[in-house]
Amino acid sequence: MKKSRGRTGRKRRRKHLKSFMDGVNCSHKLEYIKLKKWLKERGFEDSNLRPAEFWETGRGLMTTKPLQAGDLIISLPEKCLLTTSTVLSSCLGGHIVKWKPPVSPLLALCTFLIAEKHSGEKSPWKPYLDVLPQTYTCPACWQPDVINLLPKPLKKKAQEQKMMIQELFRSSKAFFSSLQPLFAEKTGNIFNYSALEWAWCTVNTRTVYMKHPRRECFSLEPDVYALAPYLDLLNHSPNVQVKAAFNEQTRSYEIWTSSQCKKYQEVFICYGPHDNQRLLLEYGFVAMDNPHSSVYVSADTLLKFFSPLDKQTKAKVSILKDQDYLENLTFGWEGPSWRLLRALEVLNLAAEELACWRRILLGGDTSARNEEQALGTAAKICQFLIEETQHVLLQISQLKRDKENLKPPLALVELLCSEELKILQKSAEILCNWNLGT
Repeated sequence: MKKSRGRTGRKRRRKHLKSFMDGVNCSHKLEYIKLKKWLKERGFEDSNLRPAEFWETGRGLMTTKPLQAGDLIISLPEKCLLTTSTVLSSCLGGHIVKWKPPVSPLLALCTFLIAEKHSGEKSPWKPYLDVLPQTYTCPACWQPDVINLLPKPLKKKAQEQKMMIQELFRSSKAFFSSLQPLFAEKTGNIFNYSALEWAWCTVNTRTVYMKHPRRECFSLEPDVYALAPYLDLLNHSPNVQVKAAFNEQTRSYEIWTSSQCKKYQEVFICYGPHDNQRLLLEYGFVAMDNPHSSVYVSADTLLKFFSPLDKQTKAKVSILKDQDYLENLTFGWEGPSWRLLRALEVLNLAAEELACWRRILLGGDTSARNEEQALGTAAKICQFLIEETQHVLLQISQLKRDKENLKPPLALVELLCSEELKILQKSAEILCNWNLGT
C-alpha cells in the first residue's frame, strides 16, 4: 500500500508541476468571471483563451486547443474597445469639446481612466479596471537612485519619459480643474500625479494601434490608441509572429497567429522587434535571450578611447555627428554592429587618410592598419562595458540587501544587466577571434 501511495504522490506532484509549467488556469477567479460576462454583453464570443498564471511570465492567456499558423487567436468587437470615441460619449465629452487649447488624445484617455477608477462601483468599465495592474514596473515610475543604475542611453530616455509625464501633469492642471462640476470631491485630490502616472502607464503599456479620424476637439497629436480588454492579457515573445489590426468588415480588432501553439500552453504575441532596453522602457519587462537585444555605446563612452588633444578628433567627431553616426552604435549577439565598426574606422583614420571618410561610411574598403586599429578599439570598448556592467551588478546586489522597497525595480535592472553582460561577453569572444584572424 505504501509503495502505491508513493507512486500516486509522485504522479500527483509531477502532474501539479507540469500544470504549473504550462500555466495555472485562473478562469474561476471572480474578476475574470465578471470581465468575461461584461465582454459577452458587448458581443465578445468566448474564445479558446483562458486567463492563467505562468511560471516565467506571470499573468497571461493559455489556449484550450492547439493553434496552427493562420488561426484567429482573438476577435474583440468595437464595443469592447476603449478609445477617444468612448471618452467623448461619456460625461467628459462636453468638457473636452469646449476646452481650449484642445487636449491630446492621450490626455483624454488618461483623464477617462482616472475618472472611471474614481467612480468605483458606478463605472460601467469597472470589470475591466479591476483586472488592470494597480502599479507598473516602467522606469518612469522608479526612484532616481534606481534609474541611475540603468545603462547611459536608457537612463537618459527614462529621465526624459519621467519629465514628460511631469510636464503633462503640470500643463493639465487647469483642464483637470475645469472638470470640478462633475465631481463632489476636489479634482486636485482625484487627478493627482500618481493617478496620472498610473493612467499614462496603462495607455503606454496596453494600447493597440488603431487609427481614428482627426477631430477638431483634440490637438494635432496622432489619435491611434485603443485599450483592448482581455486581449491585453496576451504577453510578448520575440520568437512569434502575428498579424494584428482592426477589421473594418467585422468591426473587430483581430489577431491572427503565424506560429503554432500546443494545447494548454501560453499564447504569445509580438509587440515588435524590440531590444530589451526598449521593452523595459515602454512595457516594464525584459525578455530572456532576446534575439533583437543589443548593448548601446554612448558617444561619451566611444570618445573615452580617443585623445581630445588630437586636432583630428574634433573633425572626425564633427563628420560622424553630421552623418548621424554617433547614435545607435551597438554590440549584439553577433559582435559589434556595422555602424559601430564604421564609426571606429573613421575615428582611427590617420591624418593623411581623413579624406576617405565618406567611402568608409558607405561600406568601402579601408587600410589593413585602420581595420586592425578599429577592431582593437572595439575590443577595448567591449571590455570597458563588461567591467562597467559587472560593477553595476555588484551595486544592485548590495542595494537589494539594504533597500527592501526597491527590490522589484532592482530585479529588473539586474535582469537587463545580466542579459547585456552575456551579449558583451559573446561580442568580446567574437572580437578576439577576429583580432587573431587579422
